[in-house]
This record gives sequence, C-alpha cells and structure tokens, in this order.
Amino acid sequence: MVYHFDESNFEAEVLKSELPVFVDFYADWCGPCKMMSPVIDKLADEYAGRIKVGKVNVDDCMDLAQQFNITSIPNMVFIKNGQVVDRVIGAVPKPAMKAKFEANAQ
Repeated sequence: MVYHFDESNFEAEVLKSELPVFVDFYADWCGPCKMMSPVIDKLADEYAGRIKVGKVNVDDCMDLAQQFNITSIPNMVFIKNGQVVDRVIGAVPKPAMKAKFEANAQ
C-alpha cells in the first residue's frame, strides 16, 4: 500500500512512525516520476510491515518539499526516527532501488 502524505498527516505518519518511511517526492507532470511509480508500488507491497511507503506531490506541498531540500524530482527519501537517513535522486533501476529498501529496512 502506498500512502499519500501532505502537511496534514506528515508529522504523524512519517516523522513519528515506528517503521522506517520511504517518501517519494514527485509531480504529476514529471516523466521520470511516472517511470518510478510502478517500481515503488511493487516495493511497497514487498516491504509492507517493514517500510511505510508514501508519496508527496511537490506542487501541492511546497513547504514540505522546501523543508526536505527537494530541488529536483523524483527525489526519494528514507526517514527513520524523524531523520533523513538516505536519499535517491532521479529514476533508478528496480534492483538499485530494492537494494536501498533492503539497506533501510533494518
């Protein structure tokens, strides 16, 4: 399951989450973001219960994008205990993304 995060739920769902959280900062008009979407959906199912996966639309949530220094998209961030611990910028192959999920699932 892929969550949709915004300013109203970000603190509770992401920053205070007991699980590591993967946040995909994207935009609807972004081609590479669209390419990554099916990969992220599959990894969300594969890592359910180990990593919470969600998306933030940067056009709708400019304050969150600014808070996390999002200057290009797709920009995917792993957050543990309210802190950014890893980041992937740009479209990457599924095996590379899976390796990042595996490294951050602990």
